[in-house]
Amino acid sequence: MIPAMSRLRPFWLALGFLTTLPVPDPGEVRPGEMKAASAYYPLVGWILGALLAAAYWLLQDLPGGLAGAMLLALWLALTGMLHLDGLLDSADALLAPRAPAERLRILSDVHHGSFAFGAGFVFLLLKWQTLASLPGPLPLLLAPVAARFWLLPILNLFPAARPEGMGATARQGRVGPGLVFAAPLAVLAPLPALGAGILVFLLALWAARRLGGGLSGDVYGALVETGELVFLFICLIRGQP
Repeated sequence: MIPAMSRLRPFWLALGFLTTLPVPDPGEVRPGEMKAASAYYPLVGWILGALLAAAYWLLQDLPGGLAGAMLLALWLALTGMLHLDGLLDSADALLAPRAPAERLRILSDVHHGSFAFGAGFVFLLLKWQTLASLPGPLPLLLAPVAARFWLLPILNLFPAARPEGMGATARQGRVGPGLVFAAPLAVLAPLPALGAGILVFLLALWAARRLGGGLSGDVYGALVETGELVFLFICLIRGQP
């Protein structure tokens, strides 16, 4: 990797991990690199948001339901359904009437059960209808930023539920740089950003209790999906374009 690319390595790692966008081949990921990459999660959110906002303008002449479905499909494609998969796995584990150790086992199971299908269907339906009803592109630009920023304090506040999991490698990242990337939210959409942050924290607290005190990568994905939906919904009910 050329020197300029090497300096941007944490960003490329974050972009490659959170999206399906093409990035330089990172080679072997060294210990601690994913932690450094987590500071760039909000910047990745800006890239996703810009692509979604651009798609909104291109699709605005289509019927709302169709445009919303295409935006949702693009969103899922850009993220490789990474966060959606976390939401489905988390639903199976967190909603199961089991002990914390058994819920952790369910999280590691690649198969999806009835809780995953039910929660996933309701979530996608809500997101589709919210996207179909948005009055403008700004919420699409900002929602991915807000959800990924609020993940940073969560990564520092809660221990890893599974030390060997992928989510554990991103823990204790630097919140400061991420705050710089997310700072425009305080001006452009303070209420939706705050509302999403509050709900993400409460959901993280509930999930940690269900899992014996820690969180996993799947739960982080569920928090991102939930944060995005809440941000969009608040923008919708406030009529924010």
